[in-house]
Amino acid sequence: MSERRRRKSLSIFKPTLKGLTSIGDNGPDSAPSRMLMKSGRASSFFSPSRSSSPSSPVSPVFERTHSQSSFGIPSSPKSRPRTLHKISRPSSIFGSLRTSQPPQDEKENMVRSNSRHSSLNEESSTLLDVADMVVLHHGEVQTTGGMFRKRQQYLVLTNTHLLRFKNQGKASEVFPCIPISLGRSNTTRHSRISSIGSMHELQISTDTHQAIALSQVVAVYKLDDGRPYFSIDVAVLDELSNRASTMTLQLNDPRESDLWLSSMRAAITNLRLMDPLAFEQKTIEHVARALEQEFDYEPQQFRMFKAVKRATKSGARSSSDDLAKLTSSVCYLAIGVHKIHLVPLPKSSKSASSTSLSDLTGESFTIATLNSLCVQSFDDAFQLAFRLPLCRPSLLYLASSTANDIALCIRQTAEFIRPEWLELPFKWNVPPCLDNDLLPTPSIEGDDYFQFDRTLTAYSIGYGVDPSNVRYTVNYECEDAPRFQLLTPAHPQRSKYTLLELLAVMRALRYNEFFRTISFSGVSLDILHGLHDPHGSDIDHLLSTTRSGSPISIPQQAYPWLIVQEIQALALKSKRLRRLDFSHSLTRKPTDIETGRDQGSGICEALFPLCARQLTNVDWITLTGITLAEIDVDYIYAAAIEKACHLRALEVGRCGLNDESLKTIMQAVLQQESTLESIDISGNLARLSPEALNAHLNHFQNLRKLNISNLQVNAGFEPLIAAETLLRWRLEELALNGIKLNDESLVAISAYFSSPQSGPLRRVRLNQCNLTGKAVALLLRALATGYDEARELHLYVSENNLEQQHEMLSNTIGWSMTPTRITMQMLEYKNENNFQALVTALSRNTTLTYLDISQTSLPFDANTETCNALKGMLEKNGSLEELNISGEQSHLEAVTLGSGLSNALKGLANNKCLKILRIENQALGLPGAGALALVLEKNNTLREIYCEDNEINLQAFTVLVNAVNHNTSLLHLPNMDKDRAWSRKKVDREVDSLREGGSSSLPLGAKSTMKRTIGAAMAGGRSISSRGADKPSVPIGYTEQDMQAAVVSLSHRWDFEVERLQSYLRRNYCLTHGLPVEEIPTIPHGGDNGLHAAGSLAMALREARRDRTPTAEMDLQLG
Repeated sequence: MSERRRRKSLSIFKPTLKGLTSIGDNGPDSAPSRMLMKSGRASSFFSPSRSSSPSSPVSPVFERTHSQSSFGIPSSPKSRPRTLHKISRPSSIFGSLRTSQPPQDEKENMVRSNSRHSSLNEESSTLLDVADMVVLHHGEVQTTGGMFRKRQQYLVLTNTHLLRFKNQGKASEVFPCIPISLGRSNTTRHSRISSIGSMHELQISTDTHQAIALSQVVAVYKLDDGRPYFSIDVAVLDELSNRASTMTLQLNDPRESDLWLSSMRAAITNLRLMDPLAFEQKTIEHVARALEQEFDYEPQQFRMFKAVKRATKSGARSSSDDLAKLTSSVCYLAIGVHKIHLVPLPKSSKSASSTSLSDLTGESFTIATLNSLCVQSFDDAFQLAFRLPLCRPSLLYLASSTANDIALCIRQTAEFIRPEWLELPFKWNVPPCLDNDLLPTPSIEGDDYFQFDRTLTAYSIGYGVDPSNVRYTVNYECEDAPRFQLLTPAHPQRSKYTLLELLAVMRALRYNEFFRTISFSGVSLDILHGLHDPHGSDIDHLLSTTRSGSPISIPQQAYPWLIVQEIQALALKSKRLRRLDFSHSLTRKPTDIETGRDQGSGICEALFPLCARQLTNVDWITLTGITLAEIDVDYIYAAAIEKACHLRALEVGRCGLNDESLKTIMQAVLQQESTLESIDISGNLARLSPEALNAHLNHFQNLRKLNISNLQVNAGFEPLIAAETLLRWRLEELALNGIKLNDESLVAISAYFSSPQSGPLRRVRLNQCNLTGKAVALLLRALATGYDEARELHLYVSENNLEQQHEMLSNTIGWSMTPTRITMQMLEYKNENNFQALVTALSRNTTLTYLDISQTSLPFDANTETCNALKGMLEKNGSLEELNISGEQSHLEAVTLGSGLSNALKGLANNKCLKILRIENQALGLPGAGALALVLEKNNTLREIYCEDNEINLQAFTVLVNAVNHNTSLLHLPNMDKDRAWSRKKVDREVDSLREGGSSSLPLGAKSTMKRTIGAAMAGGRSISSRGADKPSVPIGYTEQDMQAAVVSLSHRWDFEVERLQSYLRRNYCLTHGLPVEEIPTIPHGGDNGLHAAGSLAMALREARRDRTPTAEMDLQLG
């Protein structure tokens, strides 16, 4: 915030109150008041420390270790001070005057009683020095409070106390400046009031009056009784005794009410300016413990005040009896990091025991949900409103003599949790003078992403969601970086975010100037679609201004959809935001035209009107995978037709566009020919001819990305895209998946590939284009034309008929005429020799660094020659850094290379360049795990291995973990969760088979055989026989209890191996990055559950039998 100065004056009385004399204009005692009024306003809150000056803009904080301050004041220099002596009498809820010293020593030792030590309910007598009191206001008032009925009393307001007398005569005896009789009973204020120290001495009996120290007054406010206010509530708290009371003043004239109200507030404010009091240390401890229970305590951001939770009553005017029933509660108001707390007073106890948790139970309200803050200028009342999305506001009626300071601290905390927000998301209805006293927002070093995490945590706590469930990444190596990418929830049982989680993320991103791209790709926003907030829109959205303050002149609904409201706010409130990605975030279905007009996705409604009026800098909008309605097309057309819109991308792939809709959009987007960089119209229902397509594409000269995959293009002899059109662009990405390319198209594409215009090209997708091996070879040779080194390009040619004219392809690859990355998935070979030729060519290639030949299908399992060729390729290739030879497992078929693959993997033991290996769904089993283990013991270049779904049992997994123990370069190996589930299901099937057979219907030998089968499955699928030199792995004679114990043992063993694996991987990570290495846990020798031997189920069963209790089942089995 800019530099802000505090108020230089504190105006209490209105100019129209002529009968009211200013506090600082009478008597010599008013000088200190004048000095304080000139020096500045009071400190923003009470604190144990006086380190901050009253004029300092930075508020001090509470510390829980401060000692109690003393506020002793020297006695008056008068020779005989005028005093009020209260003799012991029954206690009153309003308190009494008490003596602190014996009355005989009053001439020399009497001092003014410390206001904090003047309890309202003690029975001991008090000596009150009235010598320095200045009478500010007095009059006859009807009072009610506590257990007393209404009574007529005469009140005298001084600069330190509010005194109550039975009648005016009693008051006049103590204060001679008060006339004995004025001839009327209403309130009177003299134009000149003198200090009692200048009067004659007077000996009186003071058993007819009561006193309230102004320092103990919590709030003075008008009583809400449903009619014009003629009553005033005075809330009092004695901090030492934890006793609170409320006194109600009932007056017949509203002017008299205003006069008493302004006089008391002025006196309390003036006293606080002269001597701001500190809280007791025990009080601070009590409030701090309450905040700790809510996990909201931070010493540097902890504020506390005295406050009153006001009672409200609506309806007709209440009688005096009804007013007595309107009780308000005094409490402590504490402001933590994220919440506002109302902490009840600690219960008074004679014992010194600690405060119980029940004593700390109060109310908490999150600052992130604050909807409005209203501070009254005429009394101490203020009001807070909190509102969760889709909920009604919750109103909180409070009062405090420090209401202004509370409002400033709440605003400071609200700005702290939203440091990037330029507009308040709540109504700020306070006296204008407070805008000059705003407190600076504290800064925290090391907060990344422009405090995004801080704001996200605040909103998550405010909405009652777990912030750790929100996962996201930040990409610095992409276009329009940094890019915020929201991921799926971290919750293991949910794939979608809740409404409040999405709102917390979106509102945390609002006003953020760090991210240039925000992506919700793949994250479901369906819960926001079509949902209105019936209790009003977001206040920040209703401001209808951009971040720079420009007004928004677009028609809006009174209650827009939440998805419209939030997306529009993202685009309006950020200047750096350039790109929004909503691909595959909505799964909506179009509405039937007969039932009503489809209202669309809401995304187009939120963004394109802003783009059309240049109200946002967002010019790249991705809608891929979202079904668009006619109204969405209208929004796109209205924006694209405006040349000043400056759209950079039209990405509407797989949006369900028909011929008319696509034609409408393409005609409108011609106005963006000078700025459009990306076109994605893939996967739509429209049918285009090559002539129409070239006619549209010819207009764009700065195109960098083109995706027309899976479009229905009319077959012909002309090329899909003419070479002249291609040569106009310097493309970076070209996607033609699913389109059958004729010879003319291949010639045009080859001409473009061999030209310098294709230099920036980085990604070409030609999947399912009916390409032969010869066609791909021609494209590869065109890409290599004019380049001495391999081009940094990724070519996708999956699901093509590459076996046809395969020899030319193999030769081209063997001659190293390839780019650096090739993906050839789902190759189907009818002749295994062609696959051998491909593998042999790959062993000679020196340009490929990435190769994906996953899901390759052979007519049978790979023979010995093929496996040897693959082994040679893995051993001899010196350029590949990432290889994917995964298979495919489905309900209909399994695509694997067979058992010989395990032997081929051994070639990696001598490989010196491969870093990433993907070999999933190849049914490796124990032999494959052994081969990988051998590789890990010798290879020191592999960094990541992905080998799940390979029927890896516990024994095979243990072999891999043991190998990682001897390898210090591997950084990733999966926990084999899928293989663990497969192994468990296999065991469960065997156990179910045993149960269905029944223990009584099977002979002992049969039951033993089945149990041996189960043991074999759990031990790794090995064949176990009772014949030969080895003993049976699973002895006969085990019960259901034993089998359950064995399954539990198996699960514990998996957990232990996973823990070992992670410890080894952490060690390798530390070694790779030069970090201190953590201690590796030792493998236990012996112990329960058979954890000391890999796959030792027999020992686990023996342990279970030894520890079990004999059962009738076992007795029957043994005969």
